[in-house]
Amino acid sequence: MPDKSFERPSVDRALIWARPERSAKGPAPARSRNEIAAAAVALADAHGIEAVSMRKLAATLTIGAASLYSYVLSKDELHDLMVDWVEGADAPLPPLTGDWRADLTDLAHRIRRTIHRHPWLTSLAAGRPSFGPNSLASIEHGLAAMDALDLSIDDKLVTSEALHSFVRGFVTRELAEEQALQRGGLTAEAWGRAARPYMESIIEGGLYPRFAHVVRDAQLPHEPDSRALIFSTALNRVLNGLIAGAP
Repeated sequence: MPDKSFERPSVDRALIWARPERSAKGPAPARSRNEIAAAAVALADAHGIEAVSMRKLAATLTIGAASLYSYVLSKDELHDLMVDWVEGADAPLPPLTGDWRADLTDLAHRIRRTIHRHPWLTSLAAGRPSFGPNSLASIEHGLAAMDALDLSIDDKLVTSEALHSFVRGFVTRELAEEQALQRGGLTAEAWGRAARPYMESIIEGGLYPRFAHVVRDAQLPHEPDSRALIFSTALNRVLNGLIAGAP
């Protein structure tokens, strides 16, 4: 069911980042944008993004639900605050090393860690860009990592977008697998034991020889922390393709 507590008439308005947090006149606001975003993130982390409603958020902040509309005018604006808050909640972005591969690799791992901590991001981060200060800092960091490369600004943009899309897609699948196991009350090891007879029948059937080769001989799936290792390996391949011919 849609969250009707966020419904408001559609009007032309400036992005939330273009509006001052407090008016030049009148009393100081009772809550800051950071406080609102942090409370909404906590709700989403605990109960999922669907649980973030004006009513529940207002109760958490001990203010009236109607009062929240003096801070955020729509659900999209609240999501913008949440995404940007999460972008800034990690450790500060490290100084660039001048090694584009190392810097982009570090950024990709940072994004993966952030989404794992806040799984609901998979449903928001792929939507419209937030353009909040923390989100812009991350975008600027990724673009600056490519300064020494002989790439046009369009090539840098495409590389940045493709890198983010790869990370989001990979982590979305990781989270989906984890959630499927949780719904079935299984560990990865228990699922493997349950699937083994079927996998053996696939190998013996001979219809899918390349998949059978993966099941029999691939080493990566059996390594400790295999998902992280597969991510790192795939990321390296992606970067090789995105920046072909880079020094």
